[in-house]
Amino acid sequence: MPIREPRQPIRQPVRRRTAAAVVVAACLGLAACTADDGRPGPTTGVTASPSPTVMSAQVTQPTTPATVLPAASPETAALEVVRTLVASAPVVVVADTADAAAQDAAIQEGARLAAPVLLGGPGVPPDVLAAELERLGTRWAVAVGATAPSPDGIPDGVTVVRPDVDPSAASAAPSDGPRTTPSPARSARADASPDATAADALPPTTRPAPVESTVLLTGVTPALPVAVANAAVAGVEVVDVPGGDPRALAATVQALAERRPAHVVALGDAFGPPDRLATRVAAASTGVELPGGGQLVFPAVAGQPGKRYVALYGTPGTAALGVLGEQDVPATVARTQAHADAYRPLTGDTVVPAVEIIASIASAGPGDDGNYSQERSVDELRPLVEAAGAAGQLVILDLQPGRTDFLTQAQLYTDLLALPHVGLALDPEWRLAPDQVHLRQIGSVGVDEVNAVSAWLADLTRERALPQKMFVLHQFSLRMISGRERLDTSRDELATVIHVDGQGSQPAKAGTWATLRNGAPAVHWGWKNFVDEDQPMLDPAQTYGVQPVPDLVTYQ
Repeated sequence: MPIREPRQPIRQPVRRRTAAAVVVAACLGLAACTADDGRPGPTTGVTASPSPTVMSAQVTQPTTPATVLPAASPETAALEVVRTLVASAPVVVVADTADAAAQDAAIQEGARLAAPVLLGGPGVPPDVLAAELERLGTRWAVAVGATAPSPDGIPDGVTVVRPDVDPSAASAAPSDGPRTTPSPARSARADASPDATAADALPPTTRPAPVESTVLLTGVTPALPVAVANAAVAGVEVVDVPGGDPRALAATVQALAERRPAHVVALGDAFGPPDRLATRVAAASTGVELPGGGQLVFPAVAGQPGKRYVALYGTPGTAALGVLGEQDVPATVARTQAHADAYRPLTGDTVVPAVEIIASIASAGPGDDGNYSQERSVDELRPLVEAAGAAGQLVILDLQPGRTDFLTQAQLYTDLLALPHVGLALDPEWRLAPDQVHLRQIGSVGVDEVNAVSAWLADLTRERALPQKMFVLHQFSLRMISGRERLDTSRDELATVIHVDGQGSQPAKAGTWATLRNGAPAVHWGWKNFVDEDQPMLDPAQTYGVQPVPDLVTYQ
């Protein structure tokens, strides 16, 4: 079936109706007919035939990966879906947005006729409705409800039919074969006799060929049943996306993975810019999920649990650098799970176990490359990274770069960061200036270097259609990240966490927490419990007594 090219919105003046009657019976079965004023009526591809020609709407294929439609009202949503997905429709059902019962009946009539439904109302005044009927090449408007349509909303050449519709008896969808016009039906034209029947005024109709590889996204506005019904007429399935981010919930991710759409049409501006939505859909369509479900590190959907993380910190095989290295890989995974289990009774959110692995270790000496950092190889880290992932645990790679820069080191671990469950942490305490040495000075980093790393990581995530990544910045003094007020948290592919690393007495830790939060960018927050150094270390209930409740709790 031919596909019409996308059109510009039609806003041109529409011809007013004349008092002349439109020939009904004489036009049926003809390629074109002429109205009483001598003007040719709209053509719809009906050819001369002894029997009525079966007719159907024609669909149009979206040309961009994502289309976001305004959905300010039921009538605008219904109109925009038709404009986007329907190229032509010889038969259209019309109703008034103020008549809820008529809308319900119109939906059933549209399904039975395999015809789109348009609503009149404040968002679609008569001239706009008439313009859309002209664009569609409509010749028969089935008016449902006592107030629809306004005469000004019906252009010349369109026959209006009022069927006797019983919503409870109407079928939910048309059959695969031709549909025969129900009887009786009555003409609604002003010049028609109240008793004039028009049982044969509509041609038999059948379902159009469906729009291919396209889904309609809903869930950010109140229910819009007419718009959804119009998508169904075009053969487009609906995926509900509460909150507007298709990555947020496991159910949405799996629904999109099953369909793998080339195009999505989203109802409501809350879905955001089309390019961002397209990137989100591309990730969701992979079906790959983060530990804890979905593809967002910290999902925020009304009525759904969020996520919090409990992690062990250190490097494999080295007990001196944290509790993560005090046991072998299987025992580390089990110990991580046990720590997370202790927090689950304390929150309604999903508690996800995690490991934060020191990938590059601050060194007392310059080493062969002179950068005062010992980079562990990907092969050394992979056993724990893969075992944690298999156990449903998040992995964070921590960088202590010495005299090199964070971006250079991050790129060494591209193969691991390309895994969906692996995020990245920067530890500015161990970022040295060219003349500094570890433990003599506390390192620091400028925000421009941090932003360069986040841009690179976000690009990697987007290009490979990966789930969102956790991006952690360790900090226990303000001077560790200079220019922090310019921290770029705009990248949709990352969830940024400032991890407060203070140790010692609890009053001192609380003071550090308050100082770092004051004037901070919009980020999530992490708290570290030092097993040996804190005086005393908080237990899980006390840790979740910190306000705001930490999103990431790490044990070192």
